[in-house]
Amino acid sequence: MKNVLIFDSGVGGLSVYQEIAKLLPEQPVIYAFDNAAFPYGELDDDVLVSRVCGMVSALCQQHDIALVVIACNTASTLALPHLRKLLTIPVVGVVPAIKPAAAISQSKVIGLLATPATVKRRYTQQLVEEFAPDCQVVMVGSTDLVQMGEDKLRGEDVDPKRLGVILSPMIDKVDCIVLGCTHFPLLKSEIETLVGGSCRVIDSGEAIANRVYMLLKEGGNVASRRDSLHRVYSSAPVNREHELNNELSKLGFGEIKRAPTF
Repeated sequence: MKNVLIFDSGVGGLSVYQEIAKLLPEQPVIYAFDNAAFPYGELDDDVLVSRVCGMVSALCQQHDIALVVIACNTASTLALPHLRKLLTIPVVGVVPAIKPAAAISQSKVIGLLATPATVKRRYTQQLVEEFAPDCQVVMVGSTDLVQMGEDKLRGEDVDPKRLGVILSPMIDKVDCIVLGCTHFPLLKSEIETLVGGSCRVIDSGEAIANRVYMLLKEGGNVASRRDSLHRVYSSAPVNREHELNNELSKLGFGEIKRAPTF
């Protein structure tokens, strides 16, 4: 039975896994994260591309993979063309949900919450120019928020004051916030509490899941049953591994193993 491989630098891609699991509860999943180089937003472009291609290729050689999801906005903006040249299977990336945000905004002032690297990328500016030319886009790049998502998935409470400082450029100024990093939906409930009900908070997880379902169906790879736990791989020893394994077990994963060398 073929697997779906979901890849990220950390655990943020689990927010994408959760959306995929809603549509495809029986689909076997391999989740892999490159924590040796976390966070990706601080890497040089060529190093990032090399690490993504190396780790994903090694896992595809070791396992029967039907489709790869790069569940990281920073990596998707750079590595997708390289991966699609290397692999013969579909590769799905993550794009900040600028287009739907622009469509639903009444004030035409929207927020983009992402990593510093995603905020600075020309690719992100092109999305704004193409899909939100009539909007003012307030962009906030935060690595701190990435770490908060990592900590929450290890059982830590989110500090609302710390989160409020990060969101302060957007609170009471925008009517829609795009979560442009897969770590950030892990904090969605806390973000929604701070910004209030008049502000929509959206991400691209559901759209990614729909795309994955369509591609698997086209290839005849939709699984009707799953015989074992999902698998998870890291590229390095994991901080507070016991706590993270506990949370992963609730999502149907076995214990973290080390990824093949690349």
